[in-house]
Amino acid sequence: MDYQDDEEQTAIRDRLEELRVEHRDLDDVIDRLVHDPDLDQIRLSRMKKRKLLLKDMMAKLESRLIPDLNA
Repeated sequence: MDYQDDEEQTAIRDRLEELRVEHRDLDDVIDRLVHDPDLDQIRLSRMKKRKLLLKDMMAKLESRLIPDLNA
């Protein structure tokens, strides 16, 4: 079994936190844009796609933190 060293896990956790912050910030911006009367649909669409990409990236990193168990 390959075990990740503490340094690698720390780097993954740090990157995960960065992505969570960006995801949360993007969510706030999207929320404000939706209530803007001069809504730019293309910009909104791009932000939503970016938010989904961030969610996928976070899921992949979270799965790397879970040890493989051979049952």
